[in-house]
Amino acid sequence: MLKTAGKKFIWASLFAMTAMGTQAVAQDTYPTKAITLIVPYGAGGTTDLIGRALAEGMGQHLNQSIVVENKPGAAGSMGANDMVNAKPDGYRITLAPAGIFRQPYLQATRYDPIKDLRYIAAFANYDFAIAVAPDSPIQTIQDYVKFIQENPDKMDFGTPGRFTGNQVVLVELAKAVNGKAVHVPFKSDSESISSLLGGQIQSVVSTNIILPFIESGKVRVLATAAAERPAAFSQVPTLKEAGYGVVVPSPLGVAGPKGLPDEIVAKLDEAVKATVESDKFKKAMLDYGVQIKYFNHKDYQDLAEKTFLEEKSVVERLGNEQ
Repeated sequence: MLKTAGKKFIWASLFAMTAMGTQAVAQDTYPTKAITLIVPYGAGGTTDLIGRALAEGMGQHLNQSIVVENKPGAAGSMGANDMVNAKPDGYRITLAPAGIFRQPYLQATRYDPIKDLRYIAAFANYDFAIAVAPDSPIQTIQDYVKFIQENPDKMDFGTPGRFTGNQVVLVELAKAVNGKAVHVPFKSDSESISSLLGGQIQSVVSTNIILPFIESGKVRVLATAAAERPAAFSQVPTLKEAGYGVVVPSPLGVAGPKGLPDEIVAKLDEAVKATVESDKFKKAMLDYGVQIKYFNHKDYQDLAEKTFLEEKSVVERLGNEQ
């Protein structure tokens, strides 16, 4: 009996050591095949384009191709949903927009942003800009603030939907100055900008997609909600700079499924860092008007946990707005 038990123990130990060794070799040689990067938006948009630029740079660093898979829908959380059942081997990862931290407070989701995802690195930050038509009597952000203070409910603003970061900007600004504006939700930034150009609404809070309209003189940007002046909006102040203290960041990063080994996370993080430091990627981001903002995997994990906690109160404040 003892001899039999001893043999079983030896075989079990050998099996465990072999399995560990195989896993270690797999991680050391990773990646040995193509990696899929999910972009949780449709093809052709700004996030898709910078996601493809990132995939190209990471692939060159890892000496392996990275294939982009577009999965639009669910307010940008389709990639996070996908990670719930993804194998934690580093061959299926996703872009992680800021909205994935807000979505669980709005409706039931398949994923928990902290328990079900492993954060690899953040690499970009979107800007939110408050804009009006070029013939608007509102010339500055100070004019805008004065108007919403003195004329409650007479200034409307378009966004790509309720509970978006765009809406957060105006709700926080109105709260800071004791003013009031009317929210008009659309399905996209493009739709809200079109309505501004058509004279159906008076203002918008848009992401970087508004840049071509600035360059063509079709809109006037009053301020951004960035912490510091972004290069793409260098001619206008930030809300913080103007004295209103409103900063609304919108980081974009890369995440994988829970259980992703530390060694693979480190390799992917290294590839993201190498990419954002490359001249080619810097030029692409400049062309799209998006800020490069890198966080390593440890800092990004901390940021994710902090953001998820803060989003609860944000959603509660937005819930009181129309």
